[in-house]
Amino acid sequence: VQLQASGGGLVQTGGSLRLSCTASGLSFRNYNMGWFRQVPGKEREFLAAIRWSGDNTNYADSVKGRFSISRDNAKNTSYLQMNSLKPEDTAVYYCAAGTVSGVYGYWGQGTLVTVSS
Repeated sequence: VQLQASGGGLVQTGGSLRLSCTASGLSFRNYNMGWFRQVPGKEREFLAAIRWSGDNTNYADSVKGRFSISRDNAKNTSYLQMNSLKPEDTAVYYCAAGTVSGVYGYWGQGTLVTVSS
């Protein structure tokens, strides 16, 4: 099983980025997908999740209204659209997959997002 996260980079405050997470080696349409981030020295933070069917999403308060999670089961890919980025959004972003709500058994390698002020 492999989750390949991509789309990170350097962006100015107020800008946007779209992260992608492409899965292989699993039946993607059966997995819930989640996005997390981590800053060195801090705990990993949950950001957003989407149900396997795509009909239910939930978000952390810190990103609600700015970030949007989606998925394309035909492409085995989940997306995290990030708008109105702030310097405090700077982190390594990870995608994860799991079959039980809130439990993730597979993790991607992370992609770095840097928001300049």
